[in-house]
Amino acid sequence: MQALAAEVADGNILNTVERFLTAGVMEDGVFKPTTVGTPQGGVISPLLANIVLNYLDWQLHETGFRFVRYADDFVVLCQSKRQAQEAWDTVTRVTEELGIQLNTEKTHITTYGKGYEFLGFFLSSRSRRMRDKSRQKFADRIRELTVRHNNLDADAVMELNRVIRGTANYFATDFATNRRYFQRLDSWIRMRLRCMKFKRKSYNDNYRLRGKFFARKLGLLTLEQFCVTIDEHGEVCHVIPRNGATL
Repeated sequence: MQALAAEVADGNILNTVERFLTAGVMEDGVFKPTTVGTPQGGVISPLLANIVLNYLDWQLHETGFRFVRYADDFVVLCQSKRQAQEAWDTVTRVTEELGIQLNTEKTHITTYGKGYEFLGFFLSSRSRRMRDKSRQKFADRIRELTVRHNNLDADAVMELNRVIRGTANYFATDFATNRRYFQRLDSWIRMRLRCMKFKRKSYNDNYRLRGKFFARKLGLLTLEQFCVTIDEHGEVCHVIPRNGATL
């Protein structure tokens, strides 16, 4: 509230925000008062988080660190382990001033060679791909939609396409190295669909329902189709399928 009052003079807005903070929450049908922080999932929580962490941004900037922050996830880029330790000390000091704490399980000093996770990606000098947790979440959703006793019909494919398109639109960026990763996932999805069609798992069914059938007859999208490629002139080419066709 102090940080907000320093930027906003309208008392009505300040009162509304304070009412959000003290409104309490319902857990399992039981009302619980709000004593600290903002209710998780509240519409105003992302805004208030950025207001509070704006102070952290300026402190890192004035200290000379390069960093990237999205909501409460951030990475500070350093050129040496000593500089990284200085960044750690700075962040610890600033967060203590703000009355918040770092998640010690997720916060660590690493190198670009070893890699790190950020916003659903695993980033390193060798690859920039979906992190394992993101892949598992995607796979779990696909399993829910491809239960063997369900029918393989247009509605099932439409729902699958929504999940595939949403995942690919996020992870198939021009800097990502997901193509082989996506190829394996696409192959696995087709296997799941064959199991739905024939109510069994058999490698012989690969010849009965080939990959072309899913794209041409069923209009199934693939993750690989969304991958970004670089042409001979160094230009970025976006391969984005629509209605099951490859462009």
